[in-house]
Amino acid sequence: MNQAIRTCLIVLILLAAISPQALAAEPATKSAELSSAVADAPKPPFATPLKWKSTGVLIKPVSDDTHTIVSVKDPTVVRYNDLWHVYATVYSTSAKTWNMVYLNFKDWSDAPNAKLYFMDQNPNLRGYHCAPSLFYFRPHKKWYLVFQSQHPQYCTTDDISKPETWTAPRNFFDRQPASMPRLPIDYHVICDDTHAYLFFTGDDGRFYRSRTRIEDFPKGMSDPEIAIQDRRDNLFEASITYKIKGTKTYLTLIEALSPARYYRAWISDRLDGQWTPVPDADTWAKPFAGINNVTFEDGVTAWTKDVSHGEMIRDGYDETMTLDPDNLQLLFQGRDPAINTRYELLPYQLGLLKLDRSGK
Repeated sequence: MNQAIRTCLIVLILLAAISPQALAAEPATKSAELSSAVADAPKPPFATPLKWKSTGVLIKPVSDDTHTIVSVKDPTVVRYNDLWHVYATVYSTSAKTWNMVYLNFKDWSDAPNAKLYFMDQNPNLRGYHCAPSLFYFRPHKKWYLVFQSQHPQYCTTDDISKPETWTAPRNFFDRQPASMPRLPIDYHVICDDTHAYLFFTGDDGRFYRSRTRIEDFPKGMSDPEIAIQDRRDNLFEASITYKIKGTKTYLTLIEALSPARYYRAWISDRLDGQWTPVPDADTWAKPFAGINNVTFEDGVTAWTKDVSHGEMIRDGYDETMTLDPDNLQLLFQGRDPAINTRYELLPYQLGLLKLDRSGK
């Protein structure tokens, strides 16, 4: 018998042995698994859909004699010793690279007049460093600044109000992990009772996590594994993870890319567990935070369509990254939508979202 005919007969026999019920079983099983995951997910820590009010621009890119900058973005913020402390990214057209700035102020009304300290004035932090994330690590009694260099790095200080005291950057990984994506971006750390987690995205529609024991931090990070997976447009960058105050629930926010920048939300009862989208806080039409659920304060002209890379105002400043669901605020970056140019030249500025409870 011709070999091609014999092969076709074998295939037909195998197909005939599979019942229609068996063919239908896999989609049904996947659907059941998804329904079960949603049913088992922790209850969202706030009512959805959400509505927000935005301030006007609070922090602008202000150049000095040696730094010509076009944007200020990617903020991290804590309240400590009666001051707001903000570290953020800037793009310098004079240096032709990304670096960071620091500022502090007593009240948000003072933010527009706060002086920027350019972090490359610290000899340890010259060159490409951006997308900072700040927290106080209680076991070491030190402040940590985690950032992108492109690989993940950190430095420490005893006094966040003195940016000139940050130590030289160190790597989280002694070697390049085999599972590291081609372009890892936007790192942040959060700790539970036993482990410290390093989370980030990969410019590939994936959200990654590594972890190490609290007593080994910042060394000993495991090879990254995928925690959430989607399309790149739906899961892009600017991830940040929080513990919800008074609960066993964790919240992760990740920026989506299109049609404009907006935030989606996921919840889990474990940092190493399964993440489930928060209903009515997960889409362009009903985001966690985006132009479709943001209005502007009275007298403020709409100044952005992007609700982009930001950080929630925390209840505290330590490694637990605790969030009070009764006081939701987001320091975020936005820009004039009429200006379209190369990404590094986009004129991002910082504003503050406050949860709008007027309709409740």
